[in-house]
Amino acid sequence: MKSLTHYDIKILLALIKSLHGETKFFKFLLNNGYPELAAWSNAVRGDEDALHWLFDNGFETLGVLSNAIDNEKRAVLWVLQSGDTFMINFAAACRQEKNGMKWLKDNNLEVFIMMAKEIIVILETQIKDKMFWYRWK
Repeated sequence: MKSLTHYDIKILLALIKSLHGETKFFKFLLNNGYPELAAWSNAVRGDEDALHWLFDNGFETLGVLSNAIDNEKRAVLWVLQSGDTFMINFAAACRQEKNGMKWLKDNNLEVFIMMAKEIIVILETQIKDKMFWYRWK
């Protein structure tokens, strides 16, 4: 699995828009050879089917990264043990750990700073939605 850092900047910007929930960017990723990124954006947004798709189709690393972003202990441990400095720090930044965001800034990874900030908003919204259970249909 190639790292998120190996994708073209235009694809990463489309991924950020997909994470934001913009359907046309999700469809762009899905229909232009990046189904793993489309699935990952939905997995990060809480879609269990997308997460299972990642694991079932050879993109386990993206599935684990999604779970590590959600602070699932086994996934965080796996990411730490992988030794992948980018993945360790990106997941930490998404969990609002200062050292992760600092590492991204120190390495001039602006697109991933933008992505982490978008994911932070997603996670905060998920927490609020769980707290306000009366919004459930």
